[in-house]
Amino acid sequence: MAKVKSTPPTPEWRDMTVGVQPEPPPAQLENIKAQLDLILLSLEALVGIGSEAMLQAAETLQLESVLSDRVTLWRLRQSSPLRKGQGGRKKLDVEEARALVLISCHLARQHAAVIRQAVSLLEQLTAQNRPPHQASLLGDYLDGFSNTYQERMEGGEDLRAEHLTHLALRLLIDLLFYSSPGGSRRLWLALLDRSTPVTVPPAGQG
Repeated sequence: MAKVKSTPPTPEWRDMTVGVQPEPPPAQLENIKAQLDLILLSLEALVGIGSEAMLQAAETLQLESVLSDRVTLWRLRQSSPLRKGQGGRKKLDVEEARALVLISCHLARQHAAVIRQAVSLLEQLTAQNRPPHQASLLGDYLDGFSNTYQERMEGGEDLRAEHLTHLALRLLIDLLFYSSPGGSRRLWLALLDRSTPVTVPPAGQG
């Protein structure tokens, strides 16, 4: 008999269920998969977290029934339609999506100081009309994000650097909001509101 997953009775979980559409349509769930994987990728690139930190967050949040081991985590992230290959891909259900939202925001809160520092540097450089790579923190983040995206995502190696930079910086700014109080509900509502697929312009455009 399959193990029945229990919904964690946390305030953050209830924030994402009260007054919110509980069952996004399939097309919207596809986009949610992609968005969540990219948010975790941006955290990986910025602060160097890996699967162990994500599993530790799941334990802290009492989400072991949804995310219990590395294989489960890999399969959930591999369900993103942007990912290369089909091996291990599985359907992401709504409860799993909510769990990844809580984990993402928990990790963002843990590293809120670094996120704020990175966004502050971005604001300063933008005001001075200087490229973000001139700050070592941002340069390392952008390089890490671009390299990982090109390695994992379908067609990633064909994308122009400026398109990946734009995506990485947009995600960085998003992380600032998701690391704040109420970030889990804010992210969940944003995911439900973004009904169009995640896309990065192909090489040669722009």
